[in-house]
Amino acid sequence: MSQQSDSKRRQMKLGAFLMTPGHHVAAWRYPDTEATEVLKFKFYKKLAQTAERGKFDLLFLADGYAVSEAYPEAVAQTVTVRPEPITLLSALSAVTEHVGLVATVSTTYNEPFHVARKFASLDHLSDGRAAWNVVTSNHAAEANNFNKSEHLLHSLRYERAKEFLDVVTGLWDSWEDDAFVIDKDNAIFADRSKLHTLHHKGEWFSVRGPLNVARPVQGYPVIVQAGASESGKDLAARSAEVIFTAWQTLGEAQTFYADVKRRLGNYGRSPEELLIMPGVFPIIGRTEEEAAEKKALLEQLIPVEAGVSLLSNLISFDLSPYPVDGPLPELPELERINGGKSRFKLLKDLAERENLTIRQLYQRIAGARGHREIFGTPKQIADQLEEWFENGAADGFNVMPPYLPGGLEDFVELVVPELQKRGLFRTEYEGSTLRDRLGLRRPPHPAAVRKEQSAVQTEADAKPDQDANAETNKELISVPTGTPEAL
Repeated sequence: MSQQSDSKRRQMKLGAFLMTPGHHVAAWRYPDTEATEVLKFKFYKKLAQTAERGKFDLLFLADGYAVSEAYPEAVAQTVTVRPEPITLLSALSAVTEHVGLVATVSTTYNEPFHVARKFASLDHLSDGRAAWNVVTSNHAAEANNFNKSEHLLHSLRYERAKEFLDVVTGLWDSWEDDAFVIDKDNAIFADRSKLHTLHHKGEWFSVRGPLNVARPVQGYPVIVQAGASESGKDLAARSAEVIFTAWQTLGEAQTFYADVKRRLGNYGRSPEELLIMPGVFPIIGRTEEEAAEKKALLEQLIPVEAGVSLLSNLISFDLSPYPVDGPLPELPELERINGGKSRFKLLKDLAERENLTIRQLYQRIAGARGHREIFGTPKQIADQLEEWFENGAADGFNVMPPYLPGGLEDFVELVVPELQKRGLFRTEYEGSTLRDRLGLRRPPHPAAVRKEQSAVQTEADAKPDQDANAETNKELISVPTGTPEAL
């Protein structure tokens, strides 16, 4: 691996994925975890400021809308409570200056107007650091909390998501960027001609608009997406600017990376308009022995019921009746799964490829939940990240600390300096918004695009007359003086 720093070389993006009190299912039992602080603002403030000290691009909060009670023992053995992400990130915007703020909000059990208003507000409150992780809900327990007996079919969830996203971005364009003139002398707060009413009527939504929040600082908050199914990849290629994804091997990650980047052309987009950031679960030790001890302790702390429950939820199939030290039972065909299809396939393939028992499989995914686990000293961790980054598998990584705050502090204090030494990661923040730091363009307002196109067309229409006049003048100048034509 190259150890040379080169300020001009491509640099990776890093996200801090905050699943509290850590990503490992037994993180709350780990000795160094502050498990009693999972609903305390001071705990999240410390984490956010640690990520900012490490020059991370963004903080990412996952979310869901239910406590699954399918496995009662697991409810007692795992952390099932967390703050609502928009509320928390709004508070964190006041105690940070640079790090991006990514909230997960489902298109399945929300309304576009609410979502547009909340993210536009967060973008203004944070001076342009908001991002929306667009997801579809896939658990029946969530449907039961929203007047539904079961959740939508996978294909319908994505159809709804596409229209939902179109409505939200349309609402963000309610006001042009320079609509608010605030002219005190002439009593004009806003230019009424720069207000646009959406009047959307579609299959899923009827939304008049306009939004009662000014256009976001970034034009649109950054759009993040996490699906890896065929529908998910198409939605990402159409609309997303960052993808969080899960892969176990370099080959799988390279295939996904190439596939999604290729699909961008179907929507008139270029490869640099979408960043792919696989999740990584790092177990870091100052020595390999220390890392191995941390890994072993975390595995020992997993309650069996919690491990089986986690795996059952991830593959949308109840494994509790089966021997924990036996293989996976025969599972349904992928087409019959109405949960997360990509995660089902990933875990089924992993178990078959490595001939894992149910216990071995839940131990493998109890922290990373299907994402890649990386292990070792800071240099070894950096080597593993560099390999994927330099070989067409990733534009950056969503870092999933095993336990908090120590797991994030170890990455910031030990791994980030190693990446910086190699020239693979920034030493200072650049730009003023999250889009600036991710290298993403600010979307222009549609009205501005129309005006520019109109101006170009007007210029093009005028050009033939100008060319004709120029040709006439040229002919006159070329005629010899004293001839009849010159008179």
